[in-house]
Amino acid sequence: MTSPVIKVLLIEDDPMVQEVNRQFIERVPGFQVVAIASDGEEGMELTRKIKPDLIVLDIYMPEKDGMETLEQLRGEQLDIDVIVITAANDKGTIKKMLQRGATDYIVKPFKFERLEQALTRYRDLHQRFSGEGELAQKQIDDVITGAKQSPSSSKELPKGLNEQTLEQIILFLREQKEALSAEQVADGIGIARVTARRYLDYLKNIGEVVLDIQYGGVGRPVNRYKINH
Repeated sequence: MTSPVIKVLLIEDDPMVQEVNRQFIERVPGFQVVAIASDGEEGMELTRKIKPDLIVLDIYMPEKDGMETLEQLRGEQLDIDVIVITAANDKGTIKKMLQRGATDYIVKPFKFERLEQALTRYRDLHQRFSGEGELAQKQIDDVITGAKQSPSSSKELPKGLNEQTLEQIILFLREQKEALSAEQVADGIGIARVTARRYLDYLKNIGEVVLDIQYGGVGRPVNRYKINH
């Protein structure tokens, strides 16, 4: 079982920047650019039509700029999140876009790692608010402060581990209601059992997962892992 793909609408007027941003976005697991608009007017039409999960929005555009687009988006009460990518770095613009609900603000030119960080955090945010239920205070604090980021964003991974596989395992575990063995995780992700165990041990060591040792009948106990949230 895999997480639903997060549908992204890219609103950017420069064709070259459109393509670079599209490639960057789709390098991050779980994201797909489903449409591209060249200005805010076209962007609003596509928004109503395809109902994306996330809009990646420029500010300086003809017809309707990013600020007007975000104001209209909120005015129509469309339940869509926005990440801003723009050359505008003045305090007034940044403050207004954040006040209107932008979840992140990236100034051009930027490196892929900065967008990857924004999308990774957004993916976590998106999952936390999917479905029904309640959040504990710690989880709310994590959302507000951004403290609950990818484990690899703040810690150097051990040799032989890579961030993409680590994120896949974390996402897979978050979807499960019960604790899973390394074999079950390996089968679910499509990796070797010994590889899955290395990632799970690392996640256990940094407190991202908890270990549930289950004793059956004859034979060795089975280590099962569950996401810690």
